[in-house]
Amino acid sequence: QVQLVESGGGLVQPGGSLRLSCAVSGSIFSINIMGWYRQAPGKERELVAAITSGGSSNYADSVKGRFTISRDNAKNALYLQMNSLKPEDTAVYYCNAVYRRSFYSSNLSTDWGQGTQVTVSS
Repeated sequence: QVQLVESGGGLVQPGGSLRLSCAVSGSIFSINIMGWYRQAPGKERELVAAITSGGSSNYADSVKGRFTISRDNAKNALYLQMNSLKPEDTAVYYCNAVYRRSFYSSNLSTDWGQGTQVTVSS
């Protein structure tokens, strides 16, 4: 079974910073794409940032220039450095991974973490 565990959320004042981490464990051959999503109350889950195994990344327009996604392939870990946080960044942040379970199959699977709350408020 594959598990994704997020950490690093919390309460921060506007203009502050937080760093989210996601640890992936379980039976995985390789991870293709990893991403951070968020869901605010009453809104749909949205992509915040994603990164490929080669390091190519993309960001939602609302976080460009403020957030930085990174990953450690050796540790199967994903990170999100969030700077200049705004109240509208308040949401539950979820880690997602798209991966291959086995060398013998090219089929892709996907799993989600349980989420970590980020609250930006004075």
